[in-house]
Amino acid sequence: MTVTPTRRFLPLLSNHGGNRSSLTCRFRCGDACFHDVPNTSGNDYFGDVAARAFSRRTVLKAGAVIAAAGAVATSGQERAIAAPAVTGGPDGAPGLRFAPVAPNTADAVTVPGGYLSDVVIRWGDKLFSDAPDFVAGEYTAAGQQRQFGYNCDYLGLLPLRGQHEFLMVANHEYTDEVLMFPGYDGENPTREQVEVAWAAHGLSVVAVTAGRRGRRSGALDPVVDHPLNRRFHTGSPFELTGPVAGDALVRTAADPAGRTVLGTLNNCAGGLTPYGTWLTAEENFNQYFANADAVTDPETRERLRRYGLPGGESGRKWERFDPRFDLAQEPNEGNRFGWVVEVDPYDPASTPRKRTALGRFKHEAATTTITADGRLAVYMGDDERFDYFYKFVSTDRVVEGDAAHNAALLDNGTLYVARFTGDSPSSEIDGTGTLPADGEFDGTGEWIPLVTSSGDAAVSHVPGMTGVEVLLFTRQAGDAVGATQMDRPEDVEPNPVTGLVYLALTNNSRRTAAQVDEVNPRIGNKHGHVVEIAEAGGDHAAASFVWRIFLLAGDPADPATYFAGFDKSQVSPISCPDNVAFDKYGNLWISTDGNALGSNDGLFGVAVDGEHRGQVKQFLTVPFGAETCGPWIDDDRVLVCVQHPGETDGSTFESPSSHWPDGGGSIPRPSVAVAWRADGKKIGHA
Repeated sequence: MTVTPTRRFLPLLSNHGGNRSSLTCRFRCGDACFHDVPNTSGNDYFGDVAARAFSRRTVLKAGAVIAAAGAVATSGQERAIAAPAVTGGPDGAPGLRFAPVAPNTADAVTVPGGYLSDVVIRWGDKLFSDAPDFVAGEYTAAGQQRQFGYNCDYLGLLPLRGQHEFLMVANHEYTDEVLMFPGYDGENPTREQVEVAWAAHGLSVVAVTAGRRGRRSGALDPVVDHPLNRRFHTGSPFELTGPVAGDALVRTAADPAGRTVLGTLNNCAGGLTPYGTWLTAEENFNQYFANADAVTDPETRERLRRYGLPGGESGRKWERFDPRFDLAQEPNEGNRFGWVVEVDPYDPASTPRKRTALGRFKHEAATTTITADGRLAVYMGDDERFDYFYKFVSTDRVVEGDAAHNAALLDNGTLYVARFTGDSPSSEIDGTGTLPADGEFDGTGEWIPLVTSSGDAAVSHVPGMTGVEVLLFTRQAGDAVGATQMDRPEDVEPNPVTGLVYLALTNNSRRTAAQVDEVNPRIGNKHGHVVEIAEAGGDHAAASFVWRIFLLAGDPADPATYFAGFDKSQVSPISCPDNVAFDKYGNLWISTDGNALGSNDGLFGVAVDGEHRGQVKQFLTVPFGAETCGPWIDDDRVLVCVQHPGETDGSTFESPSSHWPDGGGSIPRPSVAVAWRADGKKIGHA
């Protein structure tokens, strides 16, 4: 069968990865929360900066500026940055008219009354008919390379044929070997187990179709053997592009040219570009490497420390089976991970590209929008306690229908890091979450330029660092220019209706009273918060912005919480915001990771405008031990990735704490789930 898909100039679409079990900490991020904080830069906390340099008389009120912000250009058309007030009626804002799901610990996907749910695809399901059937505990690396991978996180849908066939893209962040393999010994993994794990990491592209189960069903089914189906794993070639490609610091014995990397690791959130490509972000890559202490050069050792690479052996012991994971043998291999990867899912012969002009750190997100003059802006978070929030703006404009031109956009542009300043005296930011006298946590901000890339060249804006050094060691560049240390900047996305940008900060249990500032205002912030940002003049290329905290998550009965001023007796409790997305009304949808309120993680919708602004409503919960990832919302369905079900302390292959999705005595299988209205009507309508 020959398929010639129509590549559309896409609208800006939804993007897409607390209290965690020790199992999660071990396999997700290599126990990052138990290690010393990598950022020891001593940058000012900006409550102190505000007290020194600003007063309420000299800074425009951010809330008023956001509410009355100017116009933003998207795809060449002017639109207001603040949507008009919307009257939602008795059941909530348009798109959010459903009865909230109650917090629970059920081993199931729980959805509102009147909705149905199903599984789209599970770990181990076939993408190709020559793949083996899934049998728990019986895997091969070759088979897994032809099956859907483990622990799906980001999820996106691209159009193929009308309203009934889509190209689904998903990443596979990491593996839970203790849940995958019978009798797994973490101190002595076998080569076979390691090779299966290598194959279960990576990315999947799989066609899915709607309508097989009737007109009213929102279910989606994989199209096995579709010519666009692909799997990428740790043995797949990826091309380094931009100024770092070919540099001495990314050359290895296996790749002396420094231009081809095998694999992508720990891919978390991501996004889709307006021209039909997929951006996927490499996050906790550090945990896969070993023996940083064997490196003797002090500058190199400090660079490794700042990125949290282990001094001794790794948790997974991959270095025993491939020397590239041993820094004593290949000190540059770690520099080849921590990038944003661009994939062309419409071209099955294409090689994914690691875009070095976007900087190297623990990327949680990479979401795009169009600037006022038609260029591409990419927003990114570095998911580490006390790390930074970034933006990249391309030099050239997006050109509809010109794939060759658009393919170079992410190699040419300027990378920025954010500095936030509060507008209240530091004495009013006491760490309890109590609002300052002006009634909001808010202020101004600036984008500090770090480096401008042009093809193979990079011009540094950071004294003492070359352009290539800024791109390779972006965290140190942020340290040097005084970026604001945030509470784990995770997913970030511009609202396609209003143009405002929403940044999820998942939590930071290490923040002390001396470290609070107006944008991170709580001591030991275990529930996280969401920041709302308006770029100056509504232009995503702007050098400055205003901001305010939209949500301080947690139990609504806790006085340290805040729901944009909405009546807290009428909201769902929410903890640890992680991924964000939007529906066509501009409602914000938030998935959670590590719910610290004692119930399962879930997906929540919240209006950002009108009388229901701040009314958080829980739409679904995921099974026991799972995290909610990669939300996708359209008129017909809501999709989420159900990551690591059963990932709880003491859970094993032999005695799992979850049996979702197959039930009975089965082992848990990370999967993509879908929910829809039983009556076939649109999501979130009365």
